[in-house]
Amino acid sequence: MRVLLIGGSGQLGTAILRRWSDCEIVAPPHRELDIADSDALRSAVERIEPDALVNAAAFHDVDTCEREPEAAFAINAVAVGRAARLARDRGAIFLTISTDYVFDGASDVAYAETDLPRPLSVYGASKVAGEHLTQSSGGKAFVVRTCGVYGESSTTSRRPLIRRVLGWRAGDAPLRVVDDVFVSPTFAGHLADALRRLIATPAYGLYHAVNEGPVTWYEYALEAARSAGLAMPIHPIGASQWKADAVRPRFSALSNGRLARLRITIPDWREGIRAYLGSLKAS
Repeated sequence: MRVLLIGGSGQLGTAILRRWSDCEIVAPPHRELDIADSDALRSAVERIEPDALVNAAAFHDVDTCEREPEAAFAINAVAVGRAARLARDRGAIFLTISTDYVFDGASDVAYAETDLPRPLSVYGASKVAGEHLTQSSGGKAFVVRTCGVYGESSTTSRRPLIRRVLGWRAGDAPLRVVDDVFVSPTFAGHLADALRRLIATPAYGLYHAVNEGPVTWYEYALEAARSAGLAMPIHPIGASQWKADAVRPRFSALSNGRLARLRITIPDWREGIRAYLGSLKAS
């Protein structure tokens, strides 16, 4: 399978490049292929002739999206819909990544694919729009929501919580971590493996793919430190103490119900931490 990968330098893109060893993957850098550049994308599809177009790119700075809504919708919605149509016209599979931020956090059980999105932020709304444009494209399309992705990356633009835990040194201030927000933190390697199995099926549609929780970010940080053998102070704080422009859902854990029906399983969040630590040792 020849795959055109957009966003290959991010955490998920890096995992796909390393783990989809049975595929021929072409992953142009952002300076050569920006998903929002319609001419560049069309040219890449015509030149590479992919069997699958995978979009792991997004405007994912949630707070900046609040200040720049036009850019958020241009990248996360309009450009994604255009990519889905290009894939359709070529007869290629299209897979794009969405987010737990499509939900409002009012639930107290993990969200299923059938639950109605109610985004609280511009970022969440732009991703819902991208989902709709993808699903209405009429092609062989997958929309996959995930949550709290962490892994290795060739860029330094995002530093996931687990990297802050591992980077703590004696003498540093205690780590302050939110303890009233429930999520499903997901190891990029496990997500990449599940996506590879998913695109080998003709079961197009909407899926959730996470290391299942729910777990608070505080509990996750404690487990990461314990698994890494670190004795370090981690202090719980409330979400209200974390000042940000965008409103985050207080509960956005996801359930992998539709993946499970395809017999595609992803380990839980604790195993995600262990697998990530193992990947660091291996590399």
